[in-house]
Amino acid sequence: MVDPDTPPHVRGRVRHAPVPPAAHALSTLPRIDYENAVLADLDTAPDRTAEQWARAVLEDADADTRQALTRGWTSLGLALAPAGSDGCVLGWRVRSSTPDAVLLAADATLGLRGELLFQLTRGGLLSACFIQLDGDAARALWAPVESRHPQVMHRLLEQAVSRAT
Repeated sequence: MVDPDTPPHVRGRVRHAPVPPAAHALSTLPRIDYENAVLADLDTAPDRTAEQWARAVLEDADADTRQALTRGWTSLGLALAPAGSDGCVLGWRVRSSTPDAVLLAADATLGLRGELLFQLTRGGLLSACFIQLDGDAARALWAPVESRHPQVMHRLLEQAVSRAT
């Protein structure tokens, strides 16, 4: 799974990355108003499918983190399924899943639609977020969150990789 040319001091590192066109193409949103991605260079992490990694990142986080995430998502008007629902990862519906990529989706109650993509790459794991904002209310809800969002994604992926290695 890891590119053997990746230097040892970089392996296991989580960093912000541009959303690659191939990942972008997996989104089903009609329009993307916000996107960001973090990439983990994996070395000794267990062999998992993309959906197993999504569960490791979101569902294996500590209880306080899971509660904060769920509270934050619902405050943005994302319609989540009840905890433990079939075909869902921490309330996000599995829109599509292959061994290499899983796309999670949450519909809007207040005009904000979201998708989370977890994709295995040659060198590790990409976690990307896509947001569509429909209307002024959605933009107003998203504005105070936007600047903190990349750090939250980084921390979640970093913690999951740390737990796995």
